[in-house]
Amino acid sequence: MSISGNPRRVSRRAFLSMGGMGAAALALGAGGALAAEAGYGHLQPDPGGVVELPKGFQYRIISPEGSKLSNGAPVPSDPDGMAAFPGPSRGTTLLVRNHELSRSDRGSGDNEGVAGKNPYDPIQIGGTTAVVVDNQSRRAIRDFVTSSGQSTNCAGGATPWGTWLTCEETKEPNHGYVFEVNPRDPQNKLSKTPIRQMGRFSHEAVDIDPETGIAYLTEDDPTGGSNTGDPATETGASFLYRFIPKNRNKRPGALQEGGRLQVMTVDEITQTNADLFGRGQRVGVRWANIANPEAAHEQALATVGDVKFNRLEGAFFKGGAFWFDDTNGGERRLGQIFRYFPRTNTLELFYEGRDPAQIESPDNITITPWGDLWFAEDEAVEGDGRNRIVGVTPRGEIYKFARNARSDSEFAGPTFSPDGSTFFVNIQNPGITLAIWGPFRYRNAARQQRMSAAVPPEELAPRVSGELAEAAERQGMGTLEAAAYDRIGVRLG
Repeated sequence: MSISGNPRRVSRRAFLSMGGMGAAALALGAGGALAAEAGYGHLQPDPGGVVELPKGFQYRIISPEGSKLSNGAPVPSDPDGMAAFPGPSRGTTLLVRNHELSRSDRGSGDNEGVAGKNPYDPIQIGGTTAVVVDNQSRRAIRDFVTSSGQSTNCAGGATPWGTWLTCEETKEPNHGYVFEVNPRDPQNKLSKTPIRQMGRFSHEAVDIDPETGIAYLTEDDPTGGSNTGDPATETGASFLYRFIPKNRNKRPGALQEGGRLQVMTVDEITQTNADLFGRGQRVGVRWANIANPEAAHEQALATVGDVKFNRLEGAFFKGGAFWFDDTNGGERRLGQIFRYFPRTNTLELFYEGRDPAQIESPDNITITPWGDLWFAEDEAVEGDGRNRIVGVTPRGEIYKFARNARSDSEFAGPTFSPDGSTFFVNIQNPGITLAIWGPFRYRNAARQQRMSAAVPPEELAPRVSGELAEAAERQGMGTLEAAAYDRIGVRLG
């Protein structure tokens, strides 16, 4: 997901030679009681040198790159965004995962392309695969290609009707689209048909509001920002979009019937328009139509009042809140997490990284079945150089759940099995998918709801000056709202 180059690759051959493909799970200590509020305890060294986890948790590597798919073809490399669905038979889970590959990767290093039978573009090697996993043994039963001929399949998102929206993070000719992949009907016509009205731009992630059917999309594109040559002062020009479909029926193919693409904009807030901040309609977020979705980024740049972020990455909708992150946001460029509430049109800045020991370069994001916020790191360089899975509780406590033990490659695609018993995540290079299980908390919908209204941890909360706090009070805004508008350059009168 990095636009500044691939992370340091470890040879797949070297990785396999050190036993990384071992089928047996590694037990990191005996099982234990349910975790305390703030996570699951200290991370333990991994004798296998793959991933450090808390005591009581185990992992298994499934469907690693270079092994064989069920049809004998090689498992593609660079797994990225991923989702989990109920499997085709009782007691199974169906994973769908992206492979962030493009034509330029062909033949380089250990890269294995997606070899599909029904490609969108025969010269491209990106796409998606699926893995059917047994819920008891956490072993792969079957793995297969679900779409092919795409480019730079980065993140994406699951639909409420059980399909996967794979997003191309590129603007190569005839690419830069969202495709709908039905893992129960792999490599069908739908999987090779771009949803053009969802825009052609450097897509990152997407998720759908289950209440309204509206899709929210993030973009990872620096073009149009300020290129100062100094990472501390450079700004990107990534935008947040939404797609309002004409057909909101929850079925595969409905998004292909078109809709309206919009970009988030905001009015400058002054004392003269403070009436915008009445009860239930407190903020100046607006959504401007994109007349030509094929040139979405260019039109967003030209839109008055558009909201520019640096590099938008992960997206996840839960508990009435749409969570998304800016991996290079904040004064120290350590990252930010925002949340947007469609019901009140409210934008908030949940946290802003100031210490790499706490957070660095947040990427994919999810809400756990028990209601914690989890994010995967990408390109951790200021800390120990090893990316982590970091959790935040509704009470504002921070904890580390996992750390990459063997390289600086990113975690990607964090997702939970439908029953909540297994956590699946990818490590991109060399490409492996991990099934992780242990004493996870039980599903808690009420706690998921509380997370959407949680106060951020003090050490991650955005700093708000006294002047800004006074302006927020005059406008009837919360400090997290005020911080969001302050960081995106909106003046509070």
